[in-house]
Amino acid sequence: MAESTVQQHPLAGWDKPELDLSNAEWQSSSRGLGDVQIAFVEGFVAMRNSGRPESPSLIFTPAEWGAFVSGARGGEFDLT
Repeated sequence: MAESTVQQHPLAGWDKPELDLSNAEWQSSSRGLGDVQIAFVEGFVAMRNSGRPESPSLIFTPAEWGAFVSGARGGEFDLT
């Protein structure tokens, strides 16, 4: 297997804390069919790939999460 090129340390300017996600209560989509899970932890929203839960999670502030959800609802990320 090829060595991963993903760096596991915070990026310069990263203003989010290192969250302990080991006890997070991950939630899937309402139907449970999606590959994305979210968890609300210490005032932040964490998102991960349920097929690879050991992979790094994305961390959003509430404002960032709101903007993301609003954009998704508005079709901003539609690729079709």
